[in-house]
Amino acid sequence: MTTPTFKDILDTLPATTGIAAIVLLDAAGEPVTPPENQPGTAGSVRVYHALIKQHGHLDRAAAQQGLALYAEHTADARLHPGKHPNIDRLLAIAEADAPGLRARIVLQDD
Repeated sequence: MTTPTFKDILDTLPATTGIAAIVLLDAAGEPVTPPENQPGTAGSVRVYHALIKQHGHLDRAAAQQGLALYAEHTADARLHPGKHPNIDRLLAIAEADAPGLRARIVLQDD
């Protein structure tokens, strides 16, 4: 049995069609740089969207689940801090006791 890759996992996550942005807020209500729904980071938007749909926010449990969803990219992020900022954020919450984040999904105007 092979371990699913990020691409395999990504195909199982909810679509992000119609999402303009994901707004992440720290404990003080200040915005945190979110993943952008554009080529190169659209996969991160799908991961964060799935986590927010399930958990409502990004706490330790959500971050741990997100690290599993990123599959092989999580190991690469551990080896190369700063290369994957969206994974680094989850690593900090899941493993370094960083505070969780509130989240809001912004839909595109029709």
